[in-house]
Amino acid sequence: MTWRDVRLPSERRVAALLAAATGDAACKRLGAWVDAEGDDLRPGLLAEGRRRGVDLPDEALFWPGKRLVRRARGREAPARERRNPIRRDEAFACAWCGARVPRGGASARDHCPYCLRSVHVDRVPGDRAAACGGILQPTSGTLEGRAGVVIVYRCDRCGHLRRNRALVDGPCPDDPAALRLLLAGAPVPPAAPRAGS
Repeated sequence: MTWRDVRLPSERRVAALLAAATGDAACKRLGAWVDAEGDDLRPGLLAEGRRRGVDLPDEALFWPGKRLVRRARGREAPARERRNPIRRDEAFACAWCGARVPRGGASARDHCPYCLRSVHVDRVPGDRAAACGGILQPTSGTLEGRAGVVIVYRCDRCGHLRRNRALVDGPCPDDPAALRLLLAGAPVPPAAPRAGS
């Protein structure tokens, strides 16, 4: 309980207090302590929160201790990042082979069924938040229970790894020969442009 030791510099006490604030219960307990005994740490908490990139107003000095401790930790922004997929099923033209790719139907289509390539546009499937724009090259495939064939991709621009389910049924299933190559560990050759693409 280094944060209680008034002989130590306030920066060290604040760092120890924030390191101990690991969850809601700890924030509540430490916030109650700040309200009761730790008023001298409020300016340090405000400064440390700002140093961590948290936009804290000057009025934060007068917030309840729990709120100040929770916000000064600087963990709220990452906690608010989207993690659940967004279902997008759109027709597109393949950036690799030029084929016109129809919607996937029951499953969201996120790669070309002919060459199995995709474009790196998502951080979370469907969010369109990645600014990379590189081509996701299929590197391998695995058979996984209910998911069926899963294609492993590597972005040719940034190296990002991603896994996507293969579409083996629907209006435009993935090329079975290309999937067999992936499952065998062989590289998938670029597909020839499709007639009428």
